[in-house]
Amino acid sequence: MPSVMGLLEERERAARQRVEALQAELQEAEAAWERFVVARQTVAEVLAEPPAGEKAVLAEVAGRLPARVAKAVPGSVVPAWREGLAPDSLAPDYQRLVEILADQGGEAMDCRQLAADLGLEVVAAKVEGVRSKVKRLAARGWLVEERPGMFRTVPGRVGGS
Repeated sequence: MPSVMGLLEERERAARQRVEALQAELQEAEAAWERFVVARQTVAEVLAEPPAGEKAVLAEVAGRLPARVAKAVPGSVVPAWREGLAPDSLAPDYQRLVEILADQGGEAMDCRQLAADLGLEVVAAKVEGVRSKVKRLAARGWLVEERPGMFRTVPGRVGGS
């Protein structure tokens, strides 16, 4: 029959091995967490506005660039609207939304109507996809959110009245 001391030593050894394994796993998790923190901070810095000195340089460079952009491809970033920028600088999905609203002659439409006009099934997932797109267009100056959920073209822009 094993001694009590032998049993205690065996359990102590098993507990120590488990602690060591958990400490190694914790170190791996902390390293991964630190990488994500650094990545998030780096992205935040990149997306932050440039310092005042760089703003002047960027504005000067932007002033020399033509306002017309080559045709966008699906998945490209929605540019902020500026004078001379045509709807064909938008990705095809966004162009179609702007066209549908431009055809309304300044009348506001909700996202369910837009989804239906796009030929999409009018279900929550599709409507929310349309909503995120028109919200992005409104945030970048292509459209106006007249009242919550109702979007139209901006008068004097993109065929708007």
